[in-house]
Amino acid sequence: MIIYKEIYKEKSTKIGVPISLACDVCKKEYNYEKDILEVQEFLQVYFEGGYSSILGDGSKMQADICQYCVKKLLGKYLREID
Repeated sequence: MIIYKEIYKEKSTKIGVPISLACDVCKKEYNYEKDILEVQEFLQVYFEGGYSSILGDGSKMQADICQYCVKKLLGKYLREID
């Protein structure tokens, strides 16, 4: 999950600036500036359930997972390719 900080730009226009990324599995937060190498290794998943999906027709799903949780959850199923 991306955590935003709200700032005001010209003429009171409020915008959200991403400041950190939290793993949806372990909940650990990584700062975009201090932890940039960790942030770059996140697995960000987004998909939409198709017709007759067990997750729901047209349901939109998303997850942000740190590299440590990816290894823990999926490591034995991943294979390195050229």
